Amino acid sequence: MPQPKALCVYCGSSSGKHPAHADSARAFGTEMARRGIALVYGGGKVGLMGIVADAVLAGGGKVIGVIPRQLVELEVAHPKLTELVVVDTMHQRKTRMYELSDAFVALPGGFGTLDEMFEMLTWAQLGLHRYPCAFFDVRGYYSKLRAMMDHMVDEGFVRSGQRRSIWFGDSMTTLFDWMDHYDGGDATRVIGPSSVKA
Repeated sequence: MPQPKALCVYCGSSSGKHPAHADSARAFGTEMARRGIALVYGGGKVGLMGIVADAVLAGGGKVIGVIPRQLVELEVAHPKLTELVVVDTMHQRKTRMYELSDAFVALPGGFGTLDEMFEMLTWAQLGLHRYPCAFFDVRGYYSKLRAMMDHMVDEGFVRSGQRRSIWFGDSMTTLFDWMDHYDGGDATRVIGPSSVKA
């Protein structure tokens, strides 16, 4: 596929304990703006979410935030986005972010980051989309998750092709190049007795 036009970034509403997380989020947003890729994200002004959004905006890029009304009322919505979409529920938020995007990347984050990213992985498995999904593995943050996914393949619960369709790494250049050349891989599940075979 060509370079994504709108990249959905999932990441933490906190900045983490190590400065590398904030530095990487800032560099990631700067690179998105340089490449002319719009950011779709959760709409917050705090944590890595705010850092990556600020970096895209500072680089002259477009940022679309999608946030549930409840969080707007708690005053965590970013006030300076290109567009802020306010929805009623978390389910609507995830659906709208998907509709606006043609690639998905997880920076370090917590339960919410994993919840959102794994829904996209599941949808890819079910053939609902064929967009690239990647984990930007700052300081080895996702190394144990990567090992767990490999273990799922070894135990017969995930097809090897599905696993191969998911990118892990800490090189931003390699990640963007991978997305530029992503062809959908072998992510789609084949329903039936052979659904977990390579």
